[in-house]
Amino acid sequence: MKGYVQIYTGDGKGKTTAALGLALRAAGAGLRVLIIQFLKQGDYSEIRAIGRLAAAGGDGESGEARGRILVEQHGLSRFVRGRPEPADIAAAGHGLDRARAALAGGECDVLILDEGNVAAAMGLFPVQALLDILREKPEGAEIVITGRNAPEPLLAAADLVTEMRAVRHYYQKGVGARRGIEK
Repeated sequence: MKGYVQIYTGDGKGKTTAALGLALRAAGAGLRVLIIQFLKQGDYSEIRAIGRLAAAGGDGESGEARGRILVEQHGLSRFVRGRPEPADIAAAGHGLDRARAALAGGECDVLILDEGNVAAAMGLFPVQALLDILREKPEGAEIVITGRNAPEPLLAAADLVTEMRAVRHYYQKGVGARRGIEK
């Protein structure tokens, strides 16, 4: 199967959620999924759910990690606005190195770079570093990059671009992120 490059961007809610839905579908079909989260560190509900799925057992295929979802966080959970510090840049660089190695080593069929657009747009790594990963992508690998402010060169390189547009959000009425829904 040929793999494509997908980008989920825009100012609306649902970019990471869409990528997680794709991860669940891919794992259900026996594909190996690696999710690398930039800008995030901590115990999010999706991390717990994926851990529970892994603990429930595999699909009976001995010796293979088919149908699994692995999540790695390569963010320090403190950098959102302003200028990144060297530690933030280093953490993001480790995430990119891990993504490159996983693709080159055939460790995953689907690679999700969660908040990769934001990380590139905010200078945690050069946009060219993501473009290099896309250029080196094995034929059968699918890559999904999420986050608002997707840089134009990434949009041009993608096979599929979905823009989430905010029409209305209860956050504007003071409702904070709710456990199990937004976090």
